[in-house]
Amino acid sequence: MRKLLPTILLCVLALPAFSQEKQSTDNPFSAMNKRGYERTKGILLRSAEKMPEENYSFKPVDTVRSYGQIIGHLADAQYLFCSIAAGEKNPDLQIEKTKTSKADLIAALKDGFAYCDKVYGSMTDAAATQTVKFFGNDAPKYALLSLNVGHNMEHYGNLVTYMRMKGIVPPTSEQQGAMPAPKPEKSESQPKQ
Repeated sequence: MRKLLPTILLCVLALPAFSQEKQSTDNPFSAMNKRGYERTKGILLRSAEKMPEENYSFKPVDTVRSYGQIIGHLADAQYLFCSIAAGEKNPDLQIEKTKTSKADLIAALKDGFAYCDKVYGSMTDAAATQTVKFFGNDAPKYALLSLNVGHNMEHYGNLVTYMRMKGIVPPTSEQQGAMPAPKPEKSESQPKQ
């Protein structure tokens, strides 16, 4: 037991040295924000690619966006959040309203992420504290970029529901021995076979 405790302690202390990505000591908040953004970007791109073209028009009920509209909305949102953080005019491409094919929506989402990549990549902690106007309120750039990450994950939750309804395993569930989608249960009014 005496030898085990120091070994465990040494392993725990050595973990940061084995990190795949070098931690930024100069801009820790911006670096952490960028890592969160990179993660959501990967998840959303995989989600866009996993859904078959014929399901891009799928929506569970008429009062919500279709799968494709959510992808378009996410592409539009990248420009909204990142243009404000960059101090630029939002190009307001209206992707959600103008694109419908899977290929066009994936291309638009990739372009939106490419636009944001530059903003997250150049952000420093000092610049992140500068305030900008966001819907009439003052907000630090850091908060705006954090909101983008949260917004991405909010809509990933929508996409997960749509994928599950179509029997598709979402990207965040596919890696660790994901369980198959459950089969719909028969209701009491359905005849039993």
